[in-house]
Order: sequence, then C-alpha cells, then structure tokens
Amino acid sequence: MTTPEADLRFMRLAIALGRRGLGRVWPNPAVGCVIVTKGRIVGRGWTQPGGRPHAETLALAQAGAAARGATAYVSLEPCAHHGLTPPCAAALANAGIMRVVTPLTDPDPRVAGRGHAMLRRAGIDLTEGVAAHEAAEANAGFLLRLDRGRPRVTLKLALTLDGRIATSTGTSRWITGPEARRRVHLMRASHDAVLIGAGTARADDPDLRVRELGTDWQPVRIVADSRLGLTVDSRLGRSLAQAPVWLLHGAKAAPATRNAWTERGAEMICCATDAMGRLDIRDALAQLGARGLTRVFCEGGGGLGGSLLQAGLVDELVIFSAGYAFGADGTAGLAAMGVTAIGPRPFELVESSRCGADLMHRWRRRELPRPG
Repeated sequence: MTTPEADLRFMRLAIALGRRGLGRVWPNPAVGCVIVTKGRIVGRGWTQPGGRPHAETLALAQAGAAARGATAYVSLEPCAHHGLTPPCAAALANAGIMRVVTPLTDPDPRVAGRGHAMLRRAGIDLTEGVAAHEAAEANAGFLLRLDRGRPRVTLKLALTLDGRIATSTGTSRWITGPEARRRVHLMRASHDAVLIGAGTARADDPDLRVRELGTDWQPVRIVADSRLGLTVDSRLGRSLAQAPVWLLHGAKAAPATRNAWTERGAEMICCATDAMGRLDIRDALAQLGARGLTRVFCEGGGGLGGSLLQAGLVDELVIFSAGYAFGADGTAGLAAMGVTAIGPRPFELVESSRCGADLMHRWRRRELPRPG
C-alpha cells in the first residue's frame, strides 16, 4: 500500500522531470511521468522537444512489462484526445497500470477531465490533487495561456545598486559579472522566447541566443518595434538561420522593411497601437499566446519593462544587482510609469542568492495561475 508521503515524493520527482522540457515543448505542457512498482522506479520520462513523445509514452517504454500492476505518477492529467499519437490515458490502461496519481486536471478543452474519466472507465484507481500547487507552478505558463490567452512573462533587470542600467554616456557592458550572465543564459534556455524592445535592439545589437550551455535548442527571439526601425543587417537578422526571429510591429511600419525581414525568414506580427503609435502590449502578448508561446523572458529595455509592469503583465521579476552606483545622470532601469501612490505590494520575494560578485533576487506576482 502506497503512503501519502511516498505519493508526494514520487509526484515531486515527476514534476522535476517535467521541468526539463520547459522552453522546448510549447504549446504543450512540460509533463513528467514516473512508473513505480513495489516502491521501485521502473520507468520515467518527460515531454520531449517539440511536444512529442509525451512523458507517459517514454516512461511506459522504459518500464516494459514491469508497468503491469504498477502506479504511474503523471504531473498533469494524461491526454484523452487522438493527435499525432493515441491518448496517453489509453496507453496507461493498455499497459496494465493499476493506479494513476495526478496533481491537476488539464484545462485544455480537448482533455479537461476526459483523461481522468478514461482512466476510471478502465478500472484504474485514480488519486488526484497530489502536489497541485507545485505542479501548477511548474506549468504556470501553459495554464496561463489557456486561462488568459497570453504567455507567462518573466522580466529580467541587471541594475546597479541605485537602479541604473548604464552610465551617463550609455555604457552598459558589463554591469554584472560572468556568473550572472551565465545564469541569464540558463533562464533563456527554459523559456519559449526572449523578448526585447526596439531601443535595446538598436543600442546593443544583441544576439539573444543561448550560448555556452552545450545545447542546440534556441528560444524564439522577439523584438517589440512598432515602427520597425531594426534592419536585417543586425545580428538578429544575420543569425536567422540559427534561431527564429519574430517582430512585433504596428500597421504603419515601412513596407520595404517588412518585406526585407520576411524575405530573410522572420515572422512579422502586426499588433494594435495606441494614439502615439506605440505597441499595445496586451495585444502583443495575446498575439504571442495565439501562436502557442507559454513562457516569455523579457530582457528589456526600460520602456518595454515599464510598460509590462504598468499593465500588470509581469508574472515574475528577476533582478541582478551589481556593486556599482552611477547616480541620477545614469540611465534608469525602467521608464516613467506614472506611479503616484504606494498600494499593496504586487510582488513577493521567493528567492535571494549570491551569483558570483552580484546578488540575484526573484520576485513573483502574488496572483498565480489557478490550478485546474
């Protein structure tokens, strides 16, 4: 007989395995599966790049005949619809799994309880709700996209102690040390896309690819540029063969520039704009959600970061603080946001740690995506 403590331990392992797929499986959830018999793990798997194979398929293949009579711990309700592969709920039943433990119902309309119902009809003992909060946190981007139609946004800021990102002359490399920069690459690798604003794109001419981690998988690189001032001669344009580029622009962007980017292979996404021609950031994120993105890592600049914060669209804030002070004539980390009063704190501190010579602190918006 399995104990609640054992259920929690094996489910946490399944959730941890699923996290390995973050940034690589969109628009699918990043699911992990552990198959256990008599307290011994006989199979494990996680969603593979591109969303296939599913975690259950890999875990069952590894378990083989040992799956008969075993318990499967799956970090999200097994799918119940026929796609490129048969339903995972049916695969678990056909393999002879006797018991399934899950934390959440999958809110995808194609599943939404049907996987659980399929398991029950097959006579499988089903336990739901184990480590629900942890599983919801791991797949917060997937859940948020289904619930609100947009990806989960993490805003990263690298700041001096007085909140500056550059000196009075615009010098910004390097405020933080190599350990912090490596951590940023790790964060890029766990997100579907990296997002920057037009000012950062023109001033820094960044590449935005994941480097020095031994991976060929790259996030989508996105620039929010309403007037489309970024040219195809930029580093992003020259490296399109190595990683995709999406450009969020307004309807008045120059047709010649749009055509040049399209011919180079970039995806052009026309977004709504305000009376001043600036991108409507809510519409921009909705457009990204409609294309399947679940997790977006925003690396600035100050205008874009301020717009996201002002609109309440930052779900997590990661700040690297470096031991410099540039003063009031330095470039502020965020553009003006029109804050006139101090209300309830929108973010809570979830992590604070040393990162080489710098300090990293991570803040999460108090309102989390609701478990299914």
